[in-house]
Amino acid sequence: MATARTTSVGSGVVAAGHGGPSGPRRVGVGLDFSAVRAEFGLPQDFPAAALTEAERAVAEPTLMTGLRVDHTALPLVTVDPLGSKDLDQAVLVQCRGGGFRVWYAIADVAAFVRPGGPLDQEVRRRGQTLYLPDGAVPLHPTLLSEGAASLLPDQVRPAVLWTIDLDREGAIASWDVHRSWVRSVAQLDYETVQRDMETDAAHPSIALLPEVGRLRRAQAAGRGAIELGVPEQQIVADDARGWRLLLRPRTLLEEWNAEISLLTGMCAAEMMLESGVGVLRTVPGPDDESVAALRASAAELGVEWSEDDQAAEVLAALDPTRPEAMALHVSATRLLRGAGYTAFDDGAPDRAHHAGIGAAYAHVTAPLRRLVDRYGTKVCLAVCSGRDIPEWVHEALPQLPSAMGVSDRTAAQVDRACLQLAEAWALAGRVGEVFEATVLRAGTGDEPVGEVFVADPPVLARCTGVGASQGRRLSVRLVEADVARRTVSFQAA
Repeated sequence: MATARTTSVGSGVVAAGHGGPSGPRRVGVGLDFSAVRAEFGLPQDFPAAALTEAERAVAEPTLMTGLRVDHTALPLVTVDPLGSKDLDQAVLVQCRGGGFRVWYAIADVAAFVRPGGPLDQEVRRRGQTLYLPDGAVPLHPTLLSEGAASLLPDQVRPAVLWTIDLDREGAIASWDVHRSWVRSVAQLDYETVQRDMETDAAHPSIALLPEVGRLRRAQAAGRGAIELGVPEQQIVADDARGWRLLLRPRTLLEEWNAEISLLTGMCAAEMMLESGVGVLRTVPGPDDESVAALRASAAELGVEWSEDDQAAEVLAALDPTRPEAMALHVSATRLLRGAGYTAFDDGAPDRAHHAGIGAAYAHVTAPLRRLVDRYGTKVCLAVCSGRDIPEWVHEALPQLPSAMGVSDRTAAQVDRACLQLAEAWALAGRVGEVFEATVLRAGTGDEPVGEVFVADPPVLARCTGVGASQGRRLSVRLVEADVARRTVSFQAA
């Protein structure tokens, strides 16, 4: 069950799903992302030594030796965007007494990557898979990420299997993790599963996912998790023009899906904190000034916020499709500043909280697509089995926050560059036209410059002369749409 990288209005999703084809491809005409690849120096191929090692690992999987439990009888399924091939996770949700049991199999990438070898070195340099509309820049060679290591259907695969028991309220009762053999019985996609669930025809392996997902969402609200639920800009292939820019709201299925990964990451974080060794994904809690500024924005937008309500409760209650909700969610990004990674190897760290989740959290569920997950998983396996944590993990821990920070920044910059290019391309030739827009950030001074969101095509851009309040509707005139410079700007009409 994939947890794709999703970002909301203003940052964007640049591909139609996380599992798109690797390497650059062309769809139609008129929009070329090769300049973005060149600007950021994105690699085209893997070094020969890294590919040779990957081929050897597939042909002679010596790293798979050791104790594995055979769980191939479990009817696990994957749920990913249509066409995905890099399948990190497979899931099964069952009733257990008065509660539930979640089986969550994660691709065992460490079974194929020799620590310190040429492939490991190249993967550490890349940090994560980057997704562009014309193809992915993969973290691992595709013969692993889309082949031997991927949890493709009807294939026996090495995996790390999490078993998490929940009580009737969805709270964590216990967990276990160990190396296993698994076999997915079906590769499902979001669109089909969403439709099946709406007609009570869901695959039996995930029929309980809505119930567990809702319970976990309630648990998140109780923890004070701050979730930004605005729609996402997305660039998708289009047969007519080559590409199309659209706005896609997050579905309930994706929210429930995310809760399973978050659940697993919370268990992993607790295990790391108890052992005093690990690497966490951290986001500091919002300061009083940021909360006060958000309260002021809410008042300006006419959003009710009582003295007893927390920011998380107010945001969760909003309809994300309404203009005032979109504006307030954009303002709320200031609550989640300072995201990073915290590595520790001698006792629990001072900084361990993730404000967006409302708990300690670690990345362990996407090792095909993110470097840090392989190390976090090895820590959890060692702790749960009572064995020593491998020395190569201890040695790498101090470098992981920096490596992931660099790759996160690159991913964000690439995402934004692709969206800016698509926005300018979608509006090229329409300079002078008037559009209806929503004010996301109002300007100040005699010549105010703010930010507006135009819904058709879905574009976020600077706008001069914006004196209107956040969330207000106004007419704006397009004054610039420069594809070469990737710039778009409007002026209040």
